[in-house]
Amino acid sequence: MSESQSQVATSGATTGRLRVVFMGSPDFAVPSLEATARVCEVPLVISQPDRRAGRGRKLVAPPVKVAAERLGLEVYQPRRLRTGKVARILRELALDLIVVAAYGRILPRSILEAPRHGCVNVHASLLPRWRGASPIQRAVLAGDAETGVAIMRMEKGLDTGPVYRMTRTPIDPHETSGELFERLAALGGESLEEFLKDFPEVPAPTPQPEEGITYAELLEKQHGRVDWSRAAAKIVNHVRGMDPWPGASTTRGGVVLKLFTARPSTLARPEQAQAGEVLGVDKSGLHVACGEGVVRIEQLQPPGKRRMSARDYAAGRRFAPGERLGLE
Repeated sequence: MSESQSQVATSGATTGRLRVVFMGSPDFAVPSLEATARVCEVPLVISQPDRRAGRGRKLVAPPVKVAAERLGLEVYQPRRLRTGKVARILRELALDLIVVAAYGRILPRSILEAPRHGCVNVHASLLPRWRGASPIQRAVLAGDAETGVAIMRMEKGLDTGPVYRMTRTPIDPHETSGELFERLAALGGESLEEFLKDFPEVPAPTPQPEEGITYAELLEKQHGRVDWSRAAAKIVNHVRGMDPWPGASTTRGGVVLKLFTARPSTLARPEQAQAGEVLGVDKSGLHVACGEGVVRIEQLQPPGKRRMSARDYAAGRRFAPGERLGLE
């Protein structure tokens, strides 16, 4: 964003609506951006810089940038937030509020204090449970029965600010992180829109309790590997929690297999069975012994191949009696 663009964004007749800058980057933030644009005057949207992705390493714009341009909104993609330039631009915009949804960086105090009413964040958990970078995946991995979206006032700590409102939703026991991601993104947009319609005439935010604090550490690719020594219920949660990224996986003869759609198996676990041992394949899936119980994997994906049913995979790549997965 140039100096002239900043001046243009600052000028113009007052609309009577809240004057808000939106900060966000991934798909999760798009419904919240759309909600903000419906209710507020949005002179600027701030998103992460374009990144290179895919085999061709082409520059790809963040989904929030794409959505903002579709809405006709000005977009700014600073590489650094702590130089003072971003805070100065925000102060010049004479903002009522900054709305943040999955922006991807910690905001310095100079930005938090730039608007008249500070900054609010749309966070995908029931705070203080799952503060941090991967709250949706961590809730599924942990087998949580419910989650939700919190609208919180931001402060310097990581997701430590007081909460304006919390919207709860159950987690289906078969729901993947990807499916829950889509539901919470929509729920976040709905909750934010109602909040912004009332703001600033809303009840004061409530401090988070000291009990029940957990942290959702960032997931990395290696976290997808299945540990067959765990209980079957935990492996089921692992497979759905890692879907779609980084993807649950195991190895077979040095080859990495991606695993999808896991369920508890009705097969009894033989006492002599070892963790990771294949107990059989039928039309319902691949049955694998765990540290406790048996899990059924319905779909597999070999390297460079399409996702297929476990039965179709095994038809062309038969399992030997007693064969174990995850040894490499």
